[in-house]
Amino acid sequence: MRTFVIGDIHGGLLALEQVLKRAEVTTQDTLIFLGDYVDGWSQSAEVIDFLIEFKKTQNCIFIRGNHDQLALDWLENRHEDLDEEMWYKHGGKATVEGYSKISPERKKEHIAFFESLKDYYLDDENRLFVHAGFTNLNGVVWEYFPKLFYWDRTLWESALALDPNLKPDDLYYPKRFTVYKEIYIGHTPVTRIGETVPINKACVWNVDTGAAFKGPLTIMNVDTKEFWQSEPLNELYSNEKGRN
Repeated sequence: MRTFVIGDIHGGLLALEQVLKRAEVTTQDTLIFLGDYVDGWSQSAEVIDFLIEFKKTQNCIFIRGNHDQLALDWLENRHEDLDEEMWYKHGGKATVEGYSKISPERKKEHIAFFESLKDYYLDDENRLFVHAGFTNLNGVVWEYFPKLFYWDRTLWESALALDPNLKPDDLYYPKRFTVYKEIYIGHTPVTRIGETVPINKACVWNVDTGAAFKGPLTIMNVDTKEFWQSEPLNELYSNEKGRN
């Protein structure tokens, strides 16, 4: 049995199907999805349909992304935390257009899926899987602001800025990077630093390889670090803009 982690999908069902095939995923494998299933390409609703069916035969763990929470707020007509204009600009428009074509019954199933998402997952080897990050120096259990599990960017920014010569027992080594054996995140695409493959800094692995934009979707074996990628999403959806 293998354990895979999958980066941000952003409505790219074609890419998801590609990476599952390329990694030769079987029903014996465990898949950990890091969130942001929607907003970007045109198949957000279809991605959720696929995942709902997929988990019936596959051991899956679904983490909540910020775009998933935004979509849920919209579906449930909660607007206190939803800036619709900003959301539309960052992929929400494609989600709204996609959901205009599905039945109320399917919408209810999707709402139940979004509500079932986990803030994070911690495995038996002390490896943390979370969409964005956390801020409490003692770890996720002590986080004061749960929304940061799917909004934080300071964890990744700190990992990028960390002096590689610092050791975990050094006085100035960030305590957040000593709590877990490894941390797997998405949320902030590595394309921002000119990369399109998973990047490791300190104990943090960023698996968001820019599928919302012009990068590929990535699936990675968390034990071996071998990874497989789809074609760039702007090529799979050549008639769409995505979030570009």
